[in-house]
Amino acid sequence: MTNFDPSAMLSFDLETTSANPIEARIVTSAMVRIEGGNVDPVELLADPGVEIPAQAAEIHGITTEYAREHGRPHDEVLAETVERIRRGWSEGLTLIVFNAAYDLTVLRKLTGDFTVTGTVFDPYVIDRAKDPYRKGRRTLGSLCEHYKVRLDNAHEATSDAVAAARVAWVQARKWPELVSMDADELMENQAVWHHNSQTSLKRYFEGRGRDASDINTSWPMRG
Repeated sequence: MTNFDPSAMLSFDLETTSANPIEARIVTSAMVRIEGGNVDPVELLADPGVEIPAQAAEIHGITTEYAREHGRPHDEVLAETVERIRRGWSEGLTLIVFNAAYDLTVLRKLTGDFTVTGTVFDPYVIDRAKDPYRKGRRTLGSLCEHYKVRLDNAHEATSDAVAAARVAWVQARKWPELVSMDADELMENQAVWHHNSQTSLKRYFEGRGRDASDINTSWPMRG
């Protein structure tokens, strides 16, 4: 693994058929390479092979009919997504993924064998760990407002990926120790931070008699 370098990033985002990563299939997959000030976005549209629920379509704006007419075969998009991520890691890029435990779990579930072989930087996990007492939501849109970065079109995969990279860049400047950590330390810390915050959330839910069975404590993918 290579150390996190904010000038060499591959920012990744999925829009899918479901909020549950165990059930989700890809609708759009965006990978944005950011190197030395150059931004190179790639967005893939898939026909997920299943109906896109109305609730999901309302979020990302892509209907079943549109995906069937214009999308590529789902497995083809999945394979290219994984190949581009692996290539980015092999070239020393850090993968930026907002709430990585969702997107990377989708890839693991769909492929059955996807593994993390490079550095991942998760702005969502970093924000919760470094600013735990800040009130308010921690959606990508909320983080963009907090860190004063632009989000051009929420829930459009490329826009979300670019925005996540912008947040990561600001976080790296705000907390330079994130850049000074070696890759293994950064990965281990994020896993521990995520586990701790999710465990605390689980206790909170259980203490109020709420269902906490779906709270995931594993990072960067579900166990």
